[in-house]
Amino acid sequence: MQPFKYKPPRVNTGDLRTPIVFYEYVENNGPMPGESEKEIKFKSWAKVDNVWMKDLEIAKSNGTLSDITLTIRDPQEDFIPTNKHYVSIDHPGYKDKRYNVKHVQPDFQNHAFINVIARLVE
Repeated sequence: MQPFKYKPPRVNTGDLRTPIVFYEYVENNGPMPGESEKEIKFKSWAKVDNVWMKDLEIAKSNGTLSDITLTIRDPQEDFIPTNKHYVSIDHPGYKDKRYNVKHVQPDFQNHAFINVIARLVE
């Protein structure tokens, strides 16, 4: 029989230290092109991960160097992020940058969290 060995969770609530905001954009009224911020959909605390060093060469070749992974608590039915939503991160390193949600997946190691992959919008 294999002995029991405790493995701590990969992410816990203490790791969620960065405030983020999910919002939606809408097209401008009138003849001028562009978009304007519509409304804030959801505010949360997140753990922000950039591209890992081991994946850096793969990210360069795929053009996904500016992608980030956000780990947030699962909001259940209150809010479900989709690719129509944008994310802003309240941190000096991410000031004046907006990210578009690319993919949302559950965290299979801990079902209390979800992973949101977002791409920088130029």
